Amino acid sequence: MTTEIVIKEKLKLRKPILIEGLPGVGNVGRVSAGYLVNELKMKKFAELYSTDFLPLVILHESLTHMLKCEFYYYRGKDNDFIVLTGDTQSANSRGHYDLCKTVLEFAKSIGVSAIITLGGFVEGKMVEKPKVIGAVNKIALIPKYEKYEIDFKDHSVGTILGTTGLLVGLAERYDIDALCLMGQTMGYPMITDPKAADSVLHILKNMFSLDIDLTKIHKIVDEMEEKLKKTQEAYDKMAKDAKTNDDVKYIG
Repeated sequence: MTTEIVIKEKLKLRKPILIEGLPGVGNVGRVSAGYLVNELKMKKFAELYSTDFLPLVILHESLTHMLKCEFYYYRGKDNDFIVLTGDTQSANSRGHYDLCKTVLEFAKSIGVSAIITLGGFVEGKMVEKPKVIGAVNKIALIPKYEKYEIDFKDHSVGTILGTTGLLVGLAERYDIDALCLMGQTMGYPMITDPKAADSVLHILKNMFSLDIDLTKIHKIVDEMEEKLKKTQEAYDKMAKDAKTNDDVKYIG
């Protein structure tokens, strides 16, 4: 096994749209995808395993749990939706490419018409109202999506690391339209940023008229606000002491 998908339920889907959200900086993609799964009561229909994941298992009440990614589905009004989320991304460069190739081949086989990936764009500072920055694999898609207040111009994005970026970059080879949504976040890998996830979820809700209640994530944002501010202060002091360049950006 390198990377494989195990089908749990065979489905016939209507013009499905694939939304990917895996762990990354601020866990923006993972939180957003998980929130969709919970709010829409999505059902799991496939699992993805890879030998390029870290060689470990997670213990829960003495039971082992293999690292995996999972596919969930929801039947919408005009399109069906698939969410890809999970425990981890690949532990190495080759694995990222292999995972994306496997996902795209699977997506093509089940008729996916578009892919939307979710992640975080690191500003390295507190953002009061996070913007959602967009990237596409075809220039013709920008007019279609910019009406949803996605920023395609006023930013300094240079690279997008990991599955979030590669899925978009490779999707054109499979003749699949792809959009990447990145919520501005402070960018600490170990700290979840629900505020950035909230911004991304608002875009998705408006784009597809999804019946999701965002008040729960608002509560999470309020609860974490003070903690995030304290972490920002500690980071600023550390950066000043180390004479770090505050303009460095990282996406994941």
